[in-house]
Amino acid sequence: MEQIIKTGLEALGLLDQVPSEAPAQLAEYGRLMLEKNQVMNLTAITDEEGVARLHMLDSAALLLCADFQGGKTLIDVGTGAGLPGLPLKILVPSLQVTLLDSLGKRVDWLNEVCARLGLEGIQAVHARAEEQALQKGWRDSFDIVTARAVAQLRLLGELCLPYVKPGGVFLSMKSVDSGSELEEAAHCIKLLGGRAEEPVDYPVPGAGITHRVIPIRKLAPTLKGYPRRWARIQKQPL
Repeated sequence: MEQIIKTGLEALGLLDQVPSEAPAQLAEYGRLMLEKNQVMNLTAITDEEGVARLHMLDSAALLLCADFQGGKTLIDVGTGAGLPGLPLKILVPSLQVTLLDSLGKRVDWLNEVCARLGLEGIQAVHARAEEQALQKGWRDSFDIVTARAVAQLRLLGELCLPYVKPGGVFLSMKSVDSGSELEEAAHCIKLLGGRAEEPVDYPVPGAGITHRVIPIRKLAPTLKGYPRRWARIQKQPL
């Protein structure tokens, strides 16, 4: 895994920008993920090469889409197995990272992994995204918000944009056929204080597929009353 990751980072033009120990740390994280996946549902990808390419390198490609340097704060909403937030922390140690997930067992495992890898300035938090965004100190507070969730962008936007501080950015990881999804989310994005920027398409090294990141810049604080309860978000999308 380590060599695949190293070669892939080089292909993305990132190898010289990340710590020398990053490929080994990412590989160790991948091995811990596959080990835990035998008893907990973390990933549908069960081979080392797939984890290296479709998890680690796919997450690393976000570094092409925004400036992560300078001690910025990042929250990864619906982080699941820690993607992309944990790889980004490994690649950019100055990042202050929060991994947010609604499943307590996953959060416990993520905190164990962070300790095992010796990472500081990262925490995994057990909470629902639409509830935590209403808490003081969380709303309009983060430089960068990431999400790799499969939810439609107009649903995901309501969960994620409230966390972004004005001037910050929400990076939504999508497929290249997400054009209509972005159009449908236009009202949600504008209402919650955001503006979509030009999507960034990138090939995942060695995987033979291209993925897309949709950057949404936060222009103004999110209106009170958002996000709504999850049932309402699903039933009446913005």
